[in-house]
Formats: sequence, structure tokens, C-alpha cells
Amino acid sequence: MERDTSLPVTAKSERRGGHGSRSSSSSSSSASSQQSSAKSSLLLAFLSCVAWLYVAGSLLRTLMLNDVPFLALRHFQFLTLWQDAENRTLLANLLQKNLGQRPKVLTVEDKLMLLGCKDLEKRIAEVEMDLTLAKSQGYLRNQLKPNDSTSKKLLAVIGVYTGFGSRLTRNTFRGSWMPTGDNLRKLEEKGVVIRFVIGRSPNRGDSLDRNIDEENRKTKDFLILEGHEEAQEELPKKAKFFFSTAVQNWDAEFYVKVDDNIDLDLGKVLKVKPSLSGVMVT
Repeated sequence: MERDTSLPVTAKSERRGGHGSRSSSSSSSSASSQQSSAKSSLLLAFLSCVAWLYVAGSLLRTLMLNDVPFLALRHFQFLTLWQDAENRTLLANLLQKNLGQRPKVLTVEDKLMLLGCKDLEKRIAEVEMDLTLAKSQGYLRNQLKPNDSTSKKLLAVIGVYTGFGSRLTRNTFRGSWMPTGDNLRKLEEKGVVIRFVIGRSPNRGDSLDRNIDEENRKTKDFLILEGHEEAQEELPKKAKFFFSTAVQNWDAEFYVKVDDNIDLDLGKVLKVKPSLSGVMVT
């Protein structure tokens, strides 16, 4: 009876031991599976980090290659918008200042002033006043050089306007209606004096003045206005200097100035009968 009772106890203990071994083996297997899953998750996390770094590096490299034009464009757009805002502010201020003021309309006088016609008109008026004053004083007769009582009064003194670059034109004159040499002196004996009228160069004593002096020594047909500067803007004063110089040098019935592009009929000039004394013809 005792043997029988011991056997089941042993069996039970064996059963209990079998159950314990089974539980321990199952727990060890679950632990190993947990470790493997943790390793796989770590591996996946590492791979995802590597992939993220690769993608981020590619994007960063692309931005580094393309960010300079982009930033420059954004900077240019900013400057353009800023400049446009400044211009709008400036225009608004100008409109505010000129508010209520009507725009000025240019008159004919303003246009003439801009073109310089008013200055030329003023110079012509000054010359006319000087000529009127000279006429009232007897054409500067009181400043004439003393002449012999037997000297003959001339019929006309003709001044031909010329310039520094008109030598060919003067030669054409001398070959057409204007006599030269002895014929010029014979014409003066008949009462007509003809001279080329010219002033001095702005640079006194330069090659222009020397060429005129040399030509005058050969032809002796120049009236050089020492006090006049030969320039286009000084042309209105040339008449004043010519008439005053001609009156001081010659006593004539007529004082005439002509341009170098006209011809004169000296035969008809010699037939003119003096009626007025000291007439100036331009």
C-alpha cells in the first residue's frame, strides 16, 4: 500500500517537473524572439536614417548649386520694388507741391529768348543806336584826319565783307568786277574806294592774322578793323566798326557795305550824282 501511494506522488512530481521544463523553454524562446525583433527594428531605423541623410544631402547640394541666382533674383526684385516705391513717393510730393499751379505756356517771346533771337535783336538795336549817334555828330567828321585843301571828295567807299577762309572768293572778286593794282588806284582817283573788310582773329597774331597781313601787303586792298574780333557772334558790331573807320579814313558821299556774294556795276556807280552827303548804305 505504501508503494502504491508513493508512485503517484512520484508521477505527480515528474509531471510537475515536466511542466516546469516546458515553461522555462517557452520563456527562453519568447525572449530570443523579442531580441531579434529589436535588432530588426534598430536595423530599419538605421537604414531609414541613412536614406534620409542621402535625400537631405542631395537636396542640400541642389540648393547650394542653385541658390545664388535665386537669391540674386529675389534681391533684384526687392530693389525694383523699393525703387518704384521711392519714385511714387517723389512724384506724389511733386504733385502735392505743384497742386493748384497751372503749367506755364511758352509765349513767342520765350521761344525767341530760347533761340537766342532776342540777344541778336538787342545787338542790332545797339548798332543802330550807335549809327544814329554818329549821324547826329556829323558822322565823326570832327575825328577825321587832316586832309589837304586840294584833296578831292570821294564819291563812294565800298566795303566788301570777307572772312579768314574766303581767299578763293576774294580772288574771284579781283578777277571779275573789282580792279587790282594800278587799276584799283585809278578807280580811287575817279572817286570810288573798294576794300575788303575784315577784323582780327580772336587769337591775336596767329596764322590767320599773319596770312591776312601778307595778302594785304601784296594786294593793298584790305581795310583791317583792329578793334573788331572776327567772329559770327560779333557780326552786328562789324558794321559799326566799318562805318566809323571808313568815315575817319575817307571823306565820301556814300559809304556802302556789301557781302562777298554779289557783283557791282562800277560803271553805273560812277554815274551816280551825289545828292546827299555822307549817306550810309548797307
